[in-house]
Formats: sequence, C-alpha cells, structure tokens
Amino acid sequence: MEDFWLPRSGPLPRPESLEQARQVLAHEAFPAPKVSRVSLEASEFTSICPRSGQPDFGRVRITYVPKERCLESKSVKFYLWAYRDEPAFCEELTARIADDIVAAIQPQWLEVTLEQTPRGGIGIVVTAERGRPL
Repeated sequence: MEDFWLPRSGPLPRPESLEQARQVLAHEAFPAPKVSRVSLEASEFTSICPRSGQPDFGRVRITYVPKERCLESKSVKFYLWAYRDEPAFCEELTARIADDIVAAIQPQWLEVTLEQTPRGGIGIVVTAERGRPL
C-alpha cells in the first residue's frame, strides 16, 4: 500500500480502506503532553450489519491514559469513517477499534465503548478495555 497522509487543511478525503485508515491513525499520532486522561466521542458512527446488510448507527467513546503518544482527532474521524462500509457485529467492531488504537499509540490504559442505536427495539452497548487503569 502506498503511503497516504491527511491534508493539513481542506476537506477530509474518504478512506480507501480500513488498512489505510489504520496507517493514518498511527502516523498522525503526536507526542503526549503531560495529561492524565484523554476522551474522544464520535456521535455519528456507522457500520454495516453483516447479516442484513443494513446500516447500523451509534456512538463511540474512546478514553485512554497516554504513555508517549496521543491520537490526533482528525485522524480518528478518518479512521472511524473507514468502518462505514465495514460489515461487522458491534462486539467485533469495539474490539477491533481498541486493538487498532493500542497498535497506533500503545496507551497505558484504553477503554472503547460503542453504543449502537436501537434497531428492532434492541440497542447494544459494548466496552473493550486494554491495559490497566491507573
């Protein structure tokens, strides 16, 4: 795969693949300042149900204790956008997002919570935790 980086200004391009989005997430990370905890929330997360092919909507919360690097918010938007056409169950998505963030920045502790909007009357909330909380 050819190296791809986000533009410094202008509109955000659509990810070509999940692998490209993972690469950008790691590349755009920056040295961590002296902070104790970082939280990001994406209220417009979408993916595809692997059984029905229908879109699933939800909210993703990422909370972590940085070690040496922090996530850059524009790259997180780009990364999460890559899941728009990704068929996967909510539980699998949550675990993959957590694992990808660990691979990108290796935080001391990480919690990813995905709240899937109810469809058919059932909402799902899944949490994946990596590392140890302080």
